[in-house]
Amino acid sequence: MARILSQFTITPDSDGDYTLHLEDEDGETIEMTASYEQLDLIVEAIEDVLDMDEEDALEVDADEEEKTTDE
Repeated sequence: MARILSQFTITPDSDGDYTLHLEDEDGETIEMTASYEQLDLIVEAIEDVLDMDEEDALEVDADEEEKTTDE
């Protein structure tokens, strides 16, 4: 079962990489190292998912608005 993200931090390290600290709601922390390129891919993936969710939300809003004007 997937854990629920509570908070996260990203800090640069002395090697030019970044350390990600992902904390779940139980306080358990996972620490990972990622390169700039990996973080960039994560950002792109998040943007893609949020863009799709935004499009879906806008379609629902348009459908609800259409129902209101038809009544």
